[in-house]
Amino acid sequence: MKKDSKFLENKTIATIFLLTILATSIMIVTKPAVAQTSYTNMQESGSIQLPSGVTPDVSEKTRSFLSFNPHVIGVGQPLLVNLWINPALHASRYFSDFTVTFTKPDGSTDVVKVDSYYADATAWFQYTPDKEGEWKIKFDFPGGYYPAGNYTVPPGTYIGVQVISFDKSVYYEPSSSPEETFTVQKDIVSSWPVAELPNDYWTRPVSLNNREWWPILGNYPVAYLGGGALWDQLYPNTNPSWNDRYCFTPWVQAPNSAHIVWKRQGAVAGLIGGPAGQYGVSGSPGTPSVIYSGRCYQTYTKPGVGSVAACYDLRTGQIYYEIPVASGGVTPSYVTYVSPDLQTAFTGSVPGTEAQTTWSAELITVANGQLIKVDPWTGALTLNVSIAPLTGTGGTYYKNTFFLTIQNIGTQSNPNYRLINWTTVGSTNNFTQRIISNTTYPRSSLPGSFGGLIDYNVGLFATAMGDVSDRGATDTSGSASLGTASKMMISGYRLLTGESLWNITVNEAQYNPLCNIADHGKAAILTQNGYFVAYDLATGNKAWQSETMAYPWGESSFGDYGIQSAYGMFFWAAYDGIYAFNWTNGEIVWKYSSPAYAAFESPYTSNGTSVYSFMAMFNTRIADGKMYTYNGEHSASWPITRGWSIHCINITTGEGIWHLSGQQSPGAIADGYLTAANSWDGYMYVYGKGLTSTTVTASPKTIPNGAQVLIEGTVLDQSPAQPGTPCVSKDSMTTQMEYLHMQQPIGGIWGNATITGVPVTLTAVDHSNGNIILIDTVTTNGYYGTFSYAWTPPHEGTYEIMASFAADDSYGSSSASTSIAVGAASEDNPAPTQSPITLPPFELYTIASAIAIIIAIAIAVLLLRKRA
Repeated sequence: MKKDSKFLENKTIATIFLLTILATSIMIVTKPAVAQTSYTNMQESGSIQLPSGVTPDVSEKTRSFLSFNPHVIGVGQPLLVNLWINPALHASRYFSDFTVTFTKPDGSTDVVKVDSYYADATAWFQYTPDKEGEWKIKFDFPGGYYPAGNYTVPPGTYIGVQVISFDKSVYYEPSSSPEETFTVQKDIVSSWPVAELPNDYWTRPVSLNNREWWPILGNYPVAYLGGGALWDQLYPNTNPSWNDRYCFTPWVQAPNSAHIVWKRQGAVAGLIGGPAGQYGVSGSPGTPSVIYSGRCYQTYTKPGVGSVAACYDLRTGQIYYEIPVASGGVTPSYVTYVSPDLQTAFTGSVPGTEAQTTWSAELITVANGQLIKVDPWTGALTLNVSIAPLTGTGGTYYKNTFFLTIQNIGTQSNPNYRLINWTTVGSTNNFTQRIISNTTYPRSSLPGSFGGLIDYNVGLFATAMGDVSDRGATDTSGSASLGTASKMMISGYRLLTGESLWNITVNEAQYNPLCNIADHGKAAILTQNGYFVAYDLATGNKAWQSETMAYPWGESSFGDYGIQSAYGMFFWAAYDGIYAFNWTNGEIVWKYSSPAYAAFESPYTSNGTSVYSFMAMFNTRIADGKMYTYNGEHSASWPITRGWSIHCINITTGEGIWHLSGQQSPGAIADGYLTAANSWDGYMYVYGKGLTSTTVTASPKTIPNGAQVLIEGTVLDQSPAQPGTPCVSKDSMTTQMEYLHMQQPIGGIWGNATITGVPVTLTAVDHSNGNIILIDTVTTNGYYGTFSYAWTPPHEGTYEIMASFAADDSYGSSSASTSIAVGAASEDNPAPTQSPITLPPFELYTIASAIAIIIAIAIAVLLLRKRA
């Protein structure tokens, strides 16, 4: 394609935006090169000018068409230009040098030349005018000649057709469009308004109008999109993109509140009671393996049925299907995203099928020697391919739609290892068509997902094992010598070839291989001395030694057997708190501790304060700038420590956001919801925003001017977990949820917690003039969800009174209205303000007589009482 103008662009606004954003997050696969053939007289696919003295076998008249939009545009805004020619072409050909001339208001010109697409003789580009005034635009087709001969059909245009022969030459004659005008003004022309990211309660499916929502619509688990050196080796000249395998889920919202939306019991757990005393049982209900488009996919045991592959709604728990595993039910393990390029390259479709032009998502699982695809709506299997002949049971899912597998094509005594890179894309049942590369490999396995120091971004990995040679022992496992090794042997390798790059011996004892991590081109290894040591994966050079964690628990490296990496940091949980380390220099960025609720509940301390330990193993989750983890120990003793909780932590500052009672293992996260399995009660809890309902009444309904009306109402939580209960403030959420679901006192364990409500805005519409009156903002009663307010309307008329609760981190918004009428003021009738009245003597006598009679009666009553 020729580009004679700096203004030439090749994508629409949406495409440019998408590719710019996704340049580091979306993989693009080059199409397979066309196989070499024995054809001669191969012609270029693009048209050329008619050679001098050549008479074509066929001449075609053409018509040129030009469309552009908008016709009124602002300076600096892109103008979309569409071009096409009639008649169209064969799929093996395109037109060269479509020419568009822009005439500026000052008379100068700018010429843009583009090539058409294959087959349809169309082209488009964007042009950005830089001057105000009236512009002219014209499209000229210079004509195009194709000699007789063989032409190549691009891969994917028609699968299976590669070369076609034409025995006649053809010339498409020149033509031009009419010259047209458009106006460029100083002010920009408004386009579709930006769809702000939602802060309120929202549901799937998301409107295609809301394109700006894509950054929060990721699913679970994350697709490892790869990029970096490894991707460059596999697919040269393509764009690198994002990869992170360490418990980080991008492109999703995650809950900022301890609000429980719904729960479901999946195991028997809790105190046993009776002779068991303080002992009990724990049991995990599990969490979804996959969340896609607001639907959860999970295998669990259904009483009376057995193991089922289930699909249910993330926000409500509504069951969509439950297919018994014995009847073929399969729960997917991954969500993969298939781009048009991947579909074209690996479609495996029937010859003659046109390539796909849009993205799609697939739910897959790879296990027991099978590649299986699951229909997200019905749970039916859409593909079931045997991969056992080449790859055994599966492999390592190292990036979106791609697996790496080590295969031994030799014998156990005389192995011949191969590294097989294969794809899940397409519908082919022939597994060999899925293989991207098959390489001789010197190793029997790749490092494991945890403890395996693989950095897929740079295509390198390392191994670290204990060196016990100075103690008279031999260890080749890399983990069996945890308590004995005083040194480490660290080796670096190239991932795709297994080539050994470097070997070093370090006079440090590592803590546990599961606590080591590789990212950002470095391998960070936890020593038994309370600090990490990082080495460059390419050279083996020491990059840095981290700060030492706090004495005594951190410095002695007592802690978790898991580790995470995200946001330029890595995170490790010691028994005295969670530490965040900077990948660049090893500095401790922050430390988060969980103070014990009471003395004698925990032996662990941090700076003299009793704290709860952390041991989440591999179940910590990071998403939306937050970490979700929980308290625990390696081998917890009974009775279980009271006060252990699930924690939500600000990933940037290390400050706690919320926590809630129970040993709740964080699971899948998507759409602003977190799933967590509570082994203390056997329930799976789902955290996030819930629906609410607001009511309002006003009494009396009709009042005189100047009188007050009493406005009353409620704001209630309508989440399936606790419908009809009061909405409470975020600060009171932990107390409220523990009271409702975990049998804790409504005043907290010390009886000193006060539950506060939520703000409600009261407004009125004066129907006499349409004015909106802000009455006030009141706070509901945290224990009952009620509110009230006495209001005096300003004048006569009818009023609509509205109560509005705005969405917050825990709830979606809701509102309600009622009406009142204000009539004329009632007449005041105060007592007359006259001088005292002088009574005539007769009246005075009458009154005196009456008084005398009353006194006499009273005396008689007293005498009778005395005699009695």
